[in-house]
Amino acid sequence: MERTWRWFGRKDAVTLDMLRQIGVQGIVTALHDVPNGHVWTDSAVADMKNYIESHGLRWSVVESLPVCEEIKYGGPGRDRLIDNYVESLSSLGRNGIRTVCYNFMPVIDWIRTDLAYGCPDGTTTLRFDWAEFAYFDCRILCREGAEKDYGPELMAKVEALDRVMTQEDRDRLVDTIIVKTQGFIDGNIKEGEKAPVAVFRKLLSLYSGIDRDALRANLKYFLERIMPVCDKYGIDMCIHPDDPPFQVLGLPRIVTCEEDIDWLLSAVPDNHNGLTFCAGSLSSGRHNDVPAMARKFVDRTYFVHLRSTEVDAEGNFMEASHLAGRARLKELVPLFAGQERNIPYRVDHGRCMLGDASMPYNPGYTFLGRMYALAQVMGMEAMVE
Repeated sequence: MERTWRWFGRKDAVTLDMLRQIGVQGIVTALHDVPNGHVWTDSAVADMKNYIESHGLRWSVVESLPVCEEIKYGGPGRDRLIDNYVESLSSLGRNGIRTVCYNFMPVIDWIRTDLAYGCPDGTTTLRFDWAEFAYFDCRILCREGAEKDYGPELMAKVEALDRVMTQEDRDRLVDTIIVKTQGFIDGNIKEGEKAPVAVFRKLLSLYSGIDRDALRANLKYFLERIMPVCDKYGIDMCIHPDDPPFQVLGLPRIVTCEEDIDWLLSAVPDNHNGLTFCAGSLSSGRHNDVPAMARKFVDRTYFVHLRSTEVDAEGNFMEASHLAGRARLKELVPLFAGQERNIPYRVDHGRCMLGDASMPYNPGYTFLGRMYALAQVMGMEAMVE
């Protein structure tokens, strides 16, 4: 396994020199300054690659070359956008970069309702609470028909929240769900947006009439269009599971479980159509047996995200220690480390600990918390060896 780290470019508070000192071998990054849908040029890719290599590291994985919404919902401009995507892949291929992590989640990427949930040891972590999320959907977003998605017990909790929620609480939920977790990763809503809820409603409307079958068809169309360039340069496209792995906000989600991944890999059977095995995303759904899925799909897994979650009886979940939780990383590391080919992995969503809170790190991407998690995983690797 190759130890990699997600790095957000030259403006990241975590520097490449810091990463080299803690045992990182490869960098996971993107051209974050290029607007979504625009072409990544050869010169821009080469510049980033050379900068990384000048620090004694290598550009191992692209995360992410974003898939525009119009490709996902099948708008009139999708062919032009896919052509641009192919050009960007060609630039990566000509520069020797062979692994691309992407997702096909409509509108919204990973979702949490609390970015600083307190743990007994004094650290904080990320958490998803169904009652708070339903409150956002039904009382802030006011999505038509939302109440039908949650049931009477959960709606009773929404009513209870409505009696105590302050405007500050409501603003925090909006900022957490549709701004803070999205804006720094090529999201649709950026920091400083004056009317994020209105923008979000407009984005949701683009998917009117798009169900799971339609979204699947659009993903298949996209993959079939890009596989020739992937075959030419040996580029592995690694889809990231939906986070969390269930339907939200009336939007279809199509990479949530074993059956979804089976469909994906068989619909486009080219070996360059593969998987980013995100143990954390998959483990936050109680329907998923993560180690069993890892064993089943290991041959088509080209990139791994190592993190874990704890899920309570009501389906609320939080990021767990990398030594605990439903993902059972102590079973996954021997599996992936035991492959003949090298599989890059990165630890993900580390705790916020020690001095992390005082630094301008992106949510879930603290330095000390992830360094601690990396040490835990490196210990597992040492035991395997």
